[in-house]
Amino acid sequence: MSAGGKTAPRFVHWPARAVAQTGGTVAGRVASPSPPADGVARARGAAGAGPSRCVPHSSGLDSEAARRGMVDKLRQTGLFDERVLQALQDVPRHHFVEPALAAQAYLDNALPIGFEQTISKPSVVARGLDAALKALAPRPNLGKVLDIGTGCGYAAAVAARLAVEVYSIERIRALHELARNNLRALRVPNLRLIFGDGMLGCAAGAPYDVILSAAAAPAVPQAWLDQLAVGGVLIAPIGQPQQLSLYRKRAGTKFDVQPLEGARFVPLKSGLT
Repeated sequence: MSAGGKTAPRFVHWPARAVAQTGGTVAGRVASPSPPADGVARARGAAGAGPSRCVPHSSGLDSEAARRGMVDKLRQTGLFDERVLQALQDVPRHHFVEPALAAQAYLDNALPIGFEQTISKPSVVARGLDAALKALAPRPNLGKVLDIGTGCGYAAAVAARLAVEVYSIERIRALHELARNNLRALRVPNLRLIFGDGMLGCAAGAPYDVILSAAAAPAVPQAWLDQLAVGGVLIAPIGQPQQLSLYRKRAGTKFDVQPLEGARFVPLKSGLT
């Protein structure tokens, strides 16, 4: 969706390729122009798609052991719900970074993914998901999640292990495509990738039980507040200096706000690139 709100976002019901809501060509096939009953256009086909270029084939990385070591260090802090730790264990982070950085994939570091963006530290991903799970207790999962800022797709893949459905939106087309390529080999059936303006949220999937932002805004965009379900939680870095904050929607215009901790995220921007 453009900043003016005139262009509809494109939806991907992964692992198929994206098409416009009015139809399009997918891997040599013509997608049906009729939207499904839920009002969200789904892609068809994508037969023969290859694995992500970011999967290291000869790095010598024992990803299971390295991932277990990363998760054990986070477990020792005593800060995180075991469900979050298991989700981190299940998602191979090295699939989401360049092969040259694969050896650093299971350190608790942010790593560059291009376009002045980074893959978030595992502890940062865990922090937001853990706060959401605890805020929604005793619910068994996160329900429907809106992930603002797909980046390389890692955080969305982890969230999908804890949610019924995840909508993940990215405004940089090249990163949207990168995330789709990274996720293809993992087959995440409950994750939808959207090329659109995250500042406007994604009205087609609303209301959301959880909204998570990987970018900092001076104030919470009104669209996010509107698209949050009553009883739902929004977790985002807000203000200057940045403060990771949790907003719980009590009624249509009533929110409880809980500051969580200081943060350093990339700034939220509008428009498509």
